[in-house]
Amino acid sequence: MITPIMPTYAPSDLVFERGDGAYLFAPDGTRYLDFGAGIAVMTLGHSHPHVIKAVTDQAAKLCHTSNLYHIPNQQRAAERLTEATFADTVFFGNSGAEALECAIKTARRYHWANGDKNRYRVITFHGAFHGRTLATLAAGGQAKHLEGFAPAVDGFDHVPYGDIDAVNHAITEKTAAILLEPIQGEGGIIEPPKDFLACIRDLCDAHGLLMLLDEVQTGMGRTGDLFAYQQSGVEPDVLSTAKALGGGFPVGACLATEEAAKGMVAGTHGSTFGGNPLAMAAVNAVLDIVLQKTFLPQVRERAATLRTGLETLIASYPNVFTDLRGRGLMVGLGCKPANTDVVTDIIAANMLVVPAGNNVIRLLPPLTITNDDIEDALNRLDKACRTLSN
Repeated sequence: MITPIMPTYAPSDLVFERGDGAYLFAPDGTRYLDFGAGIAVMTLGHSHPHVIKAVTDQAAKLCHTSNLYHIPNQQRAAERLTEATFADTVFFGNSGAEALECAIKTARRYHWANGDKNRYRVITFHGAFHGRTLATLAAGGQAKHLEGFAPAVDGFDHVPYGDIDAVNHAITEKTAAILLEPIQGEGGIIEPPKDFLACIRDLCDAHGLLMLLDEVQTGMGRTGDLFAYQQSGVEPDVLSTAKALGGGFPVGACLATEEAAKGMVAGTHGSTFGGNPLAMAAVNAVLDIVLQKTFLPQVRERAATLRTGLETLIASYPNVFTDLRGRGLMVGLGCKPANTDVVTDIIAANMLVVPAGNNVIRLLPPLTITNDDIEDALNRLDKACRTLSN
């Protein structure tokens, strides 16, 4: 008999009733160090007082009106994001998948507005993950995600991640854009060659394509800069983000240049809940903290401390971990045992991490972790490794 909750997940038996900073608490009071952060969502940790106050105050006044009316704090959030990035304009939705749908539609509409209706195909990459809608599943192209949902939405051409020659050969007169993650998160914290984003930018410029970045997981400070593209020396035409954007509140955003968004006029896209007053209160509260001058340097400092400790851990337990990967506080550890077994033993040490492809575990802690939190994490990981080594 089917469960009341549609059985599309296979959750563990863990239940949490409250959170505080980098910790979650079970009903019996057991404390868990949360280095998953709701899969890179809890930017400022659990129960951050500034986010709580902003959302609570807004909820007491007005939660929702729809985009039939002007929403002042949506205007403010858009202005802050455009001032801090390459973008000129922002569309707000409710999730990463919606933000990616908007990016894909923006690319198609751009060429339509230019009078070239045959340019609609998007080059994407093996190992990518862009969401669970039919279009974003097709963009990711992974067989395990597409099984049972055929036919796949047309319009996506997949090539090996990091292979610029393959990208070049895949470009045709029907290509509209190239879509990629600066670091593949679900795929296993995979980084492309150092100059890959610059080479993609060059190809887009040479062929009149739009460069679309999926920064759903890498965005909002996760890699040590507000967005990962800012470490590459190039700028995209369109960028999608979500997860950490609302600090726990479900919200996504599609950022674009004025030129890229030239076709996105009234009536071409929309969202009932997207950018409503309550969501924008959360976004602006997160931006209040993340845009402070000292915040991202501190993220980079904490990331360096964590990395040093993890390098020592790997050297001590070569039978558990094979390598360290990632950037900032988006960290991957390659595993020798099955990563599911590693996750289980880490949970037994009262710590939470997130599995990923290529037999990797991800450490995605709140960006507000302290040095004490890092020391605690390393001790718990050491405890799990000793168990795994026996």
